[in-house]
Amino acid sequence: MKKRLLCFAMAGVMAASVLTGCGAKKESWKVTCPWAPSGVAAMVSQKAAEKSTSYSETITLVAEAVKGDAATVNTWVANAKPNSKELVFAGEGLFSITSILDPAKMQFTYDNFAYVENLYSSIFVLSADAELNINSIADLEAFVQEGKEISVAVNGATSSEAFLAAALFGSMGAGDRVKLVAYTSAAEAAQAVAKGETEFAVSHQSQILETQQQGGVTIVCAFDDKPLANGPFAGVEGVGEHGYPFFRNRCLVLACAGTDAEKVAELKKLYDDILADEEVAKWLEETMLLEVDPMSEEDVKAHIENVKNIVNEYKDIVEG
Repeated sequence: MKKRLLCFAMAGVMAASVLTGCGAKKESWKVTCPWAPSGVAAMVSQKAAEKSTSYSETITLVAEAVKGDAATVNTWVANAKPNSKELVFAGEGLFSITSILDPAKMQFTYDNFAYVENLYSSIFVLSADAELNINSIADLEAFVQEGKEISVAVNGATSSEAFLAAALFGSMGAGDRVKLVAYTSAAEAAQAVAKGETEFAVSHQSQILETQQQGGVTIVCAFDDKPLANGPFAGVEGVGEHGYPFFRNRCLVLACAGTDAEKVAELKKLYDDILADEEVAKWLEETMLLEVDPMSEEDVKAHIENVKNIVNEYKDIVEG
């Protein structure tokens, strides 16, 4: 009899555990990308969403792209509540550039968010019309010393690319001779130099790769503190090696301020696990030509301040 009761008890415990497991609800967290649906950030967000089901039993990421930059983030902030299962992307473009040049566009500050993780870092490169035969920073310095007007294609008049160009040529003493030519997309800016519309362009590595392979441009330098370590442009010099200012382009994943710390930590772990996935890391490095670059919040705040310093020093060139 005792044996039979024990069996019934064990069966009840097992049934309860099965029911508890079945009853665990999986949450969908919508991730809003405020930039072009066909752009780099949107593509990486979609990849992360696809992988999220493999790394969490409780959270599924749902990627959504709503082009609009500050306006999109304004709407997100107005509607989001703590623990509302909503995430959004932002970066130095908003926190360091728009906040200084056009603060009226922003109805939020960094304090409106809880930092989750850096989705990726992009090390932009400077490309040059192949006919100029500029292949290094030394070549670029010699070109600048000729005293000619300099034209650079960038994605947006006050973009990260615009400030990288302004900081590089400005610190070389050519701030009064550089003309930034703004395009409406990163892809268009990357192609402009090959079409002869400008002499130089600042772009994501992936967006200039095909043109470089076809011989239309040379890759002069990378906006980092050391040579590029991976990909088809491995070995290209970093401007920081020569004392010139730079920053990496970051894509910060953010939750609403006030979201439970445990949930933020769970989301961070999910993103960290996705970024550590061998397939994802290889895709980011070899296809997207991006860096897996997890950051602490202290690192993020230092990045924002570094870019603000660059903006304040070179904004006259960009706005001029």
